[in-house]
Amino acid sequence: MELKIKALSPRIGQSIPVPHFATDGAAAMDLCACMDAPVTLEAGQRALLPTGIAIALPDAGYVALLFARSGLGVKKGICLSNGVGVIDSDYRGEIRVGLVNLGDEPYTIQPGDRIAQLMVTPVVQPTLTFVEELDETGRGADGFGSTGR
Repeated sequence: MELKIKALSPRIGQSIPVPHFATDGAAAMDLCACMDAPVTLEAGQRALLPTGIAIALPDAGYVALLFARSGLGVKKGICLSNGVGVIDSDYRGEIRVGLVNLGDEPYTIQPGDRIAQLMVTPVVQPTLTFVEELDETGRGADGFGSTGR
């Protein structure tokens, strides 16, 4: 599939890296912060950061998902403020990344820093059917740790 990307800032591809797959086996591409100046997130603080790009998914059969960068999350506590970002196929505005600092110390994001990962994946929009009963399984309605540690 083709993903159309529009640079909303003249810095994209110059001082701000274009979205890219870090390795041949990467499932998601890195997105970078497209800002004029550094932004410092104090412990517990949230911020919405621009990427300087917009995308056009081909149709409703695809969604783009934003994920945290694992290194930032594990090492520094910098995660997406909404868990996973969902970019619908009909959205054409700038992709912005909501970050939160779950760590104990301030963290500074520099212009051009990799701040999130963008994955494009197929979507299934099911037909909803209301029923009186659901089929039985071995697990049933047990949840929240019921399958073990």
